[in-house]
Amino acid sequence: MHQEALLEAEGRMDEEPAEPSNSFSLWEKISIWKTLALEAYKKKPMSHWILLLLSSAAMLIAFPASSLLSRVYYANGGTSKWIISWVAVAGWPLTALVLLPTYFFCKTFPTRLSSKLIVAYIVLGFLSAADNLMYAYAYAYLPASTSALVASSSLVFSALFGYLIVNNKLNASMINAIVIITAGMVIIALDSDSDRYDYVSDRQYIMGFIWDILGSALHGLIFALSELIFVKLLGRRSFHVVLEQQVMVSLFGFIFTTIGIIVNRDFHGMKSEAETFVGGETSYILVLVWGAITFQLGVLGGTAVLYLASTVVAGVLNAVRVPLTSVAAVILLHDPMSGFKILSLIVTFWGCVSYIYGSSDSIKLS
Repeated sequence: MHQEALLEAEGRMDEEPAEPSNSFSLWEKISIWKTLALEAYKKKPMSHWILLLLSSAAMLIAFPASSLLSRVYYANGGTSKWIISWVAVAGWPLTALVLLPTYFFCKTFPTRLSSKLIVAYIVLGFLSAADNLMYAYAYAYLPASTSALVASSSLVFSALFGYLIVNNKLNASMINAIVIITAGMVIIALDSDSDRYDYVSDRQYIMGFIWDILGSALHGLIFALSELIFVKLLGRRSFHVVLEQQVMVSLFGFIFTTIGIIVNRDFHGMKSEAETFVGGETSYILVLVWGAITFQLGVLGGTAVLYLASTVVAGVLNAVRVPLTSVAAVILLHDPMSGFKILSLIVTFWGCVSYIYGSSDSIKLS
């Protein structure tokens, strides 16, 4: 899942690198950022900042809500991995409904679909479907708080694949972040007995952990490929172009996932699942519908943040989202929270902050 990382890749090419700041201390950097933020604030109308605030809230609320709803589905009797994968992309028409008016009100034109661009969207759609399926297995066997912490490793894979495929730079802070986040995963792996559900076997817990890591690795690959496609085939960044890519990738992901559900005959099992679901059929439908809506709201929020602010701001919000999801899972779903998991949470968040600091030389507010 976690398709929101695509948004960061789409914005990197439009980030004009600032003057190298390796010679600046942390406090000097903070002072520079405050100056840039104040200048940006004065340049934009209040409506811009209200929209940015609402978009940020969408990211910080909708994405964690989507993760928690996926866990609720399994906790209350759901069993299908394909259905949760399908829910992640079933809301793609919502993004399309936002895209269509931009052609009329913003006087823009749809991007021409070349054969290479169509193939690229198909490939990203297939990888996105596979990624969603891997995360579905993770949600089935891991607590939401644990799954979120492990999924933060996608930042590590994004950096590595970005370096290998797109030749993105890796500095000391980013390498330090990779080591720290990896250490956070090791900590939580060593404490697996403290948060394993009674109905989940040791083998299932291990497989959930593995699928979470594999999903994060594939997520990092999608991040790098998306950036490569944006640079090589699209060559520009605008709100409607970013939305177009989200719609097309989600559409093909929806097609692949729907084929998987049909082949696996999971549509036929939805009726029996709904009948035995805790809370009844109405609760079953609400969990799936709101799961689809919240994920797409998160995507739309991330798209708007990318366009209104910068890649770095989106990265900051993604970093904040990890502890928010874990804490929300503990409060709302009563996830177990051992001392080791708290330590892993702190370490992971610090790793995300280190990564953001390392990539902050390119910070730019629109």
